[in-house]
Amino acid sequence: MKKQILSVVLLLGCTYANAQQYSVSSPDKQIAVSISNGEKLQYSVAYHGKTVVGTSSMGFEFKGEEPMNGNFMVRNTPSAREGVEAWKPVVRNKHAEVSVPYSEMRLELQEKTGEMRRLDVTFRVMNDGVAFRYTLYGNGVIGNRLITKELTDYNVSNTSSLWIPDFQYYGNGWHSSQEGVFNKTLVTEIADSVHAGLPGLIEVSAASNVTPKQSGSAGLYLAVTEAEIDGYPGFYLGQGGGNGEWQTLTTRLAPLPGEPDDGVKARFSEEQDTPWRVIMIADTPGRFIESEILQSLNKPCALDDVSWIKPGMSAWDHWWSAEVKMEQPVIYQYIDLASKMGWPYMLIDWTWYGTFCKPEAIITNPASQLDMPAIFEYAKQKNVKIWLWLRQEDINRNDQYKEALKLYAKWGAVGVKIDFMDRDDQEMVDWYHKIIKATADAHLMLDLHGAYKPDGIERTYPNLLTREGVLGEENYKWSDKMTPEHNVTLAFTRMIAGPMDYTPGGFLNVTQKEFKNQSPTLVSNTRCAELSKFVVYESPFMCFCDHPDNVIGEPGADFVSTVPTTWDDTRFLGGAPTDYVALAKKSGDKWYIGVLNNSKGKTVTLDMSFIKGAKKITYWRDAKDANKNARHLEKKTVKFDSSKPLQIKLANAGGYVAVIEK
Repeated sequence: MKKQILSVVLLLGCTYANAQQYSVSSPDKQIAVSISNGEKLQYSVAYHGKTVVGTSSMGFEFKGEEPMNGNFMVRNTPSAREGVEAWKPVVRNKHAEVSVPYSEMRLELQEKTGEMRRLDVTFRVMNDGVAFRYTLYGNGVIGNRLITKELTDYNVSNTSSLWIPDFQYYGNGWHSSQEGVFNKTLVTEIADSVHAGLPGLIEVSAASNVTPKQSGSAGLYLAVTEAEIDGYPGFYLGQGGGNGEWQTLTTRLAPLPGEPDDGVKARFSEEQDTPWRVIMIADTPGRFIESEILQSLNKPCALDDVSWIKPGMSAWDHWWSAEVKMEQPVIYQYIDLASKMGWPYMLIDWTWYGTFCKPEAIITNPASQLDMPAIFEYAKQKNVKIWLWLRQEDINRNDQYKEALKLYAKWGAVGVKIDFMDRDDQEMVDWYHKIIKATADAHLMLDLHGAYKPDGIERTYPNLLTREGVLGEENYKWSDKMTPEHNVTLAFTRMIAGPMDYTPGGFLNVTQKEFKNQSPTLVSNTRCAELSKFVVYESPFMCFCDHPDNVIGEPGADFVSTVPTTWDDTRFLGGAPTDYVALAKKSGDKWYIGVLNNSKGKTVTLDMSFIKGAKKITYWRDAKDANKNARHLEKKTVKFDSSKPLQIKLANAGGYVAVIEK
């Protein structure tokens, strides 16, 4: 409800006369946003009555215009409205049914003087977070307005830490595949030059390694990211300096190609919504894994016919492996693997159309050594369907994608994997939307590599099953970054944004002492840890990375032959970044448990009381000698009693999976 304050208002150290104050609370009343409209437009966020995001700036700077960040009159009478985003996802990433209640308030603003430009801001407050977005408009000069800076800040406690990914940048400093290790950094120690990729997990105060329900204690975590990126660049967090007990994190937008860091970030000429700025809030970061905020902020499914969208597991013929060639017999071998394992798909990767990433590349002409009609016929006989890899430059050059996508569907292909975009500026974001819609029109599912973070668009276009933008399994070939701590932390950082194509399945498991970069590729965690990635990591299109000879008949192959890739329910059971993560996921009437450990052995205790009616549990756990032989595991089926906590002993870099059923 609107509150006009005629006297001076003191707002966390900032004093403005005649500022208008508005507030909106979550349906459960635990989260509240306060908005101050005065000399500056500002917001703050409270959780359980305590300020967790201090007074923070809002607005924009433009090329050739004055900044737009305050001195507004309010054109409407803002009031909170209640609503619920409820839907049944076409692709069940986390839940079979979703319901996200919210309270929402929209402020329609216009400058009191000067050009009297308009700016609307919509705030939506949910039980697990806050989101807001701007709506911008054209002005009196015909043509594009040019955004040079978004002034949205996030003031957090100066004792907080941000998990910053060590992305490798190239070109003008903003090109990146967004594959990195998330490192915990005090917000006061973030370098001025850093633009930290999202999602940005912020630890305000640490929680214990188990849920508050189990331990009776809790911490405070925030996660900053964005939803529904459309017609606008992706954003990063930057250093904004300190102010008393608060540290400012700023919004840094990816510039348009050819523009400097302080140059033009976005062009628009008429009404334009920005992406939602999202602040997730919880006592433990595991709650972010369960959250459906990002998809709820996107539009409902735009497709009339979704019968052709079918998630599942895939064999994959090229784990960046020197011993695997793009040859007909090799492709047949991987089709056979998919068939024997009961997987629906096989992905044919790079060089299937020969020359790539060159002007002469033709994506409708298979390499001379391949007989594509024979491949598709062989796959059909084996009840396996084919996905095809593509390089983004090749499909874009001469608009080849327009003919090629339709042709692939005629061949019998069901999906494409498009690679090496490595940008999230406004032009690339627009390109994503174009390609997502084009693949949907051709009834092709989509996997994006060299991709920016998910933003929930998979609700609107469920043919986009997964994307990369993750330091995944292929890096075991050449990097020492693939530590157990990294693998655990991914669940609390990159994965909270949405599906990630990590490509698990390395079955040449060794101890950390035995590990070395080589081909064929070694993986420095136990076999059970490898199995747990198929439960812990979210990816409706799950690519299994290893060679058929390393899989068939191996311990644990029986688990990956039947594990689902979509889920009717998702529960966080325990863990913390770098330590361990334990999840329970339901498919039909079965519950799947996945526990992934760091490099230190431990015993964890999980509360299973939420599972009703189950009678037996089949588990795959680290063998007693798993610290010496990482491939060893024990499999057993025993009676299940949900009233008793589940105690699990984890090896160094170990794991655990189980199937609980009636």
